[in-house]
Amino acid sequence: MQFRSTKSSGPLVSFKDAVLHCLPSDGGLYVPDKVTDIRQFFLYMDEKTSFRELVATVAPSLLQGELNPFSASRVTESAFDFEPELIRLDEGLSMLNLYNGPTGVFKDFGIAFLAAVMEELLKNSGQALVLAAARGDTGVSMAHAFSKQKGFRLVLVYPSGPVRGLKPASFVPNGGNIIPIQVRGTFDDCQRIINEAINDRKFAERFGITSANAINPGRLLPQTFYYLYAFIKIKKGFAGDLAFSVPSGNFGNLIAGLYAWKFGMPVNGFIAAMNANNAFGDFIRGGPFVSRPLINTKSPALDVSVPSNYERLASFYKEAPTVMRNMVYPASISDEFTISAIEYAWKKYSIHIDSHTAVALAAARQVAEARKWSGQVHTVVLATGHPAREAGLMREVTGQDITIPKSLSGLQRKTDPIAVISPQLDAFEGVIASCY
Repeated sequence: MQFRSTKSSGPLVSFKDAVLHCLPSDGGLYVPDKVTDIRQFFLYMDEKTSFRELVATVAPSLLQGELNPFSASRVTESAFDFEPELIRLDEGLSMLNLYNGPTGVFKDFGIAFLAAVMEELLKNSGQALVLAAARGDTGVSMAHAFSKQKGFRLVLVYPSGPVRGLKPASFVPNGGNIIPIQVRGTFDDCQRIINEAINDRKFAERFGITSANAINPGRLLPQTFYYLYAFIKIKKGFAGDLAFSVPSGNFGNLIAGLYAWKFGMPVNGFIAAMNANNAFGDFIRGGPFVSRPLINTKSPALDVSVPSNYERLASFYKEAPTVMRNMVYPASISDEFTISAIEYAWKKYSIHIDSHTAVALAAARQVAEARKWSGQVHTVVLATGHPAREAGLMREVTGQDITIPKSLSGLQRKTDPIAVISPQLDAFEGVIASCY
């Protein structure tokens, strides 16, 4: 698989180059130049196939020449000691739990694969400085994955607010490889600074800079694997059409689902489940993309006004606008309906769901009712965060205490960053240079 920029048809680059130099110089994002049909590899799989087996089988076929069956197995073994869990709720609804990783968020899948595949590609012969915009305690997913790999330093860039879950012993000044930096600004400011640092070619080449966010195709590609996994687990259990409801903020998960469809996964639609920020609602319906002021909601991971995957989504729509607008259904969910969905899930199915999954559940119900899908379409809701991460909200809405797994118990611990800076590139680069 070779990659091109969303802004041009060439030059093409390898997967390795796209991962290690994750932004093209023309300001676009890397996307596959040609999509490989891999139906022959996963259509024969069934509910007995493990996630590791699926990844080790399809990854070499997607990345021929860069991962062979042996190296793919090494990457898979290194990345995944956890797997998704598909739960059938009723005739028309399933939940794909993606929070079984070490830090309780769906990001664990993409980040774990990216860290393992980067180590494989570098073969301990190179160095890389990995930049990542983070928020709240989500940076701990990246810290967990990259602290295990040799030859990497990880820079976590947080907006204003608490930094949670990190261990000071892992910080560079204390002998570790993590550099947490807090920006006096928004998450969008963090993403902008990272893009600027990568596009400062002299600085990026000096430190071997790439990113662990979804702008990196090595982070995005493995997110397609859990869509394929859901399909092979459910394909014998229903006879109608299949849809996925996807919590959407930066839209990496939605893009990954669309790639899975292009790889050959039989699916009839995707619900782009957004909160009140509703970044792409008008665009998906055929209008222009216009960024709006950020709205703070009860589903904070979806609070994005300038999604980092805009270029990729626009590329899909440019290729096949009619198909895309008949396949992707936007839905904007208010805080009121988000809370109602948490309550509904508990009363109807006796399960706790976090606020971001609740946005997807509410969107699934809203779209199914509007399009009269009852009995015709089975919707898989992506559960992207462990409900124990929002134990207080669970108690407030359902009246029930939730058991916090030991692996997540330390994620609420506040940690001071090594620097707090204004949202300017020179301040950011100064902190990084001081750590070398």
